[in-house]
Amino acid sequence: MTQQAEQQQAGREAESPDVFLDDVTDAEAREQAARERGTVRPITVVGNPVLHRECRDVTEFDDGLRKLVDDMFASQRAAEGVGLAANQIGVDLKVFVYDCPDDDGARHVGAVCNPVLEELPADRRQLDDGNEGCLSVPGAYMSLARPDFAVVSGRDLDGNPVRVQGTGYFARCLQHETDHLHGRLYIDRLSKRERKDVMQQMAENTPRYETVPND
Repeated sequence: MTQQAEQQQAGREAESPDVFLDDVTDAEAREQAARERGTVRPITVVGNPVLHRECRDVTEFDDGLRKLVDDMFASQRAAEGVGLAANQIGVDLKVFVYDCPDDDGARHVGAVCNPVLEELPADRRQLDDGNEGCLSVPGAYMSLARPDFAVVSGRDLDGNPVRVQGTGYFARCLQHETDHLHGRLYIDRLSKRERKDVMQQMAENTPRYETVPND
């Protein structure tokens, strides 16, 4: 990490609120309102260049960002996903949305801009070797170990600092979507043999939703 990066990270930590976002209250109503305002867009798939490079930071917290997030919620629901990053609909910006349950059954709904995964203390790094899939790798799944607890800090749609925490399946979602915005798919964390298996699964299955062809 460069000195500039260290300074930026320190600034993020200084701005991080002590209280975590309440993303459970009125989750159903908030998700429904967002997707009803939005327009469904096709999903980019592995091989599309926008998925394989780090996205640009969000710098304008305006109506255009809110419209993008509404479209993301609509697209996520149409594809029956639990999380969606902006580059999965072809937009080069660091923002993701989620509508995801945790292992206790609580439904979490929200959006995070410029997300950063916080470092976990050693006693919170228990790995969960669960199954993982991705809307950008349709029809394929593979076991992947990730920490069963995650904390993401970033910005809300007004540009205010925000922190989100998740356990179990929701923790996996937070890590998966943050990876997307840094140009990494979950298959990039697999062995060559596992990745080959996943790509074969994808080739043998037809997506349930509209995708962007890689011409």
